[in-house]
Amino acid sequence: MKMESQLNIIFLPYPTPGHMIPMVDSARLFARHGASSTIITTPANASTFQKAIDTDFELGYSIRIHVIPFPASQVGLPEGVENIKDAASLEIMSKIGRGLYMLRDQIVVLFHDLNADCLVTDMLYPWTVDSAEKLGIPRLYFYSSSYFSSCANHSVRKNRPHDGLESDTCKFSIPDLPHKIEMTALQLEEWKRTKSDTNAQFFDAVYEAEKRSYGALYNSFHELESDYEEHYKSTMGIKVWSIGPVAAWINNTIKGQKHDHVEELEPEWLKWLNSMKNDSVLYVSFGSLTRLPNAQLVEIAHGLENSGHNFIWVIRKRENDDDDDDDGDSFLHDFEVRMREGNQGYIIWNWAPQLRILEHSSIGGIVTHCGWNSILESLSVGLPMITWPLFAEQFYNEKLLVDMLKIGVAAAAGVKENKLWMNLGEEDVVKRDMITNAVKVLMGSGEESMEMRKRAKKLSDAGKKATEEGGTSYNNLIQLIDELKSFKLSREVSKSKLEN
Repeated sequence: MKMESQLNIIFLPYPTPGHMIPMVDSARLFARHGASSTIITTPANASTFQKAIDTDFELGYSIRIHVIPFPASQVGLPEGVENIKDAASLEIMSKIGRGLYMLRDQIVVLFHDLNADCLVTDMLYPWTVDSAEKLGIPRLYFYSSSYFSSCANHSVRKNRPHDGLESDTCKFSIPDLPHKIEMTALQLEEWKRTKSDTNAQFFDAVYEAEKRSYGALYNSFHELESDYEEHYKSTMGIKVWSIGPVAAWINNTIKGQKHDHVEELEPEWLKWLNSMKNDSVLYVSFGSLTRLPNAQLVEIAHGLENSGHNFIWVIRKRENDDDDDDDGDSFLHDFEVRMREGNQGYIIWNWAPQLRILEHSSIGGIVTHCGWNSILESLSVGLPMITWPLFAEQFYNEKLLVDMLKIGVAAAAGVKENKLWMNLGEEDVVKRDMITNAVKVLMGSGEESMEMRKRAKKLSDAGKKATEEGGTSYNNLIQLIDELKSFKLSREVSKSKLEN
């Protein structure tokens, strides 16, 4: 029997940008280090990263996408709505989830037919741990956020320190963590406060599958949150590999490589940034999912203008929303014109090349929703942050940035509630004064701002070193590939003995 030495790894990303982008980047990294990577996804999702995969393939790396049709009509969705970023309501989100569940049997067959040696699957596919066990191969649990948020979340689920408090605004400490961290119940996901059975059952399955996995893969690096990497290892009892920051790593490996595309004309936003002084512009973005209500956009506009600092702001508009009245739209239009005429600010509608903007020398800070990808992208270029978490684990990430790493300023003191973007209403609006104050602290020339910048720059340097040859993340990836190869070899030897 011929022993096949190349590792065949299958990646199954969850279709939302915060989960999908780092997994695709990870698949590309594995391919660049000799593995064969296959990404299973649906047509609309594949189209978002097809170009990058084709480029890698043309450069000689063993990487491909295996596309499976999404059952849009069967779940009552228009063709092409396959990603959570397209969900303007909970109903659409649940239909996408149902469509993904319907693909399960097909995917299980693919794992076998594609002759997988290892499955790297998003945490939200707990059933894949059974598939891996049946095939006798490792399943790696892919977590797309911080160790800190994972450890805090596990402690809150296990200990329920928020139960029995007088109100949802009372503070509690999260037990069993290396540092004292205080939160309010309002900052936890809604289903944790309301004890929603459906969500609780699903996440019980997710965390049970995590414990049964061969190990976990994290888009983080040792120098960023070493205490929580160690805490995760000791409390979860499974192996873990930090291989981040994957976006910065993959981007650094492709810089300088020849590409056949024609360079686009210099975009307007770039001309505007080129006219600004170094570190003088604040980048404002709330990620690829969030569409803020108009009342909040108005407060942000006033807050930015009143700060007196330059800014570049990415606004994603809500569609078919009663809140988006003509008054709100005309206000934003007038505001955009006024900011351009006064050269204080620049608005980009709906989508922006975030990493390209953050890398520009004129950018001096970012307003972020505390999504992990945005945090790592900001850190990769050494930028301090104004934190404005909205949902999921983002409130934990804010604690990491503000209280522990001390590279962030909270946008709004007092009560903030963990709410999905489609549920945000006028009662959740952060007022302009708070926004102005946070911008002045971050973008000013005071000692607090200077210290944050120094710390962010230090972490940026550490992140670069982590992914260079001999760095912690680099060594982790090589060690993991070697371990998976050994596992594959011993499995093939056992199989060969049985056949003989």
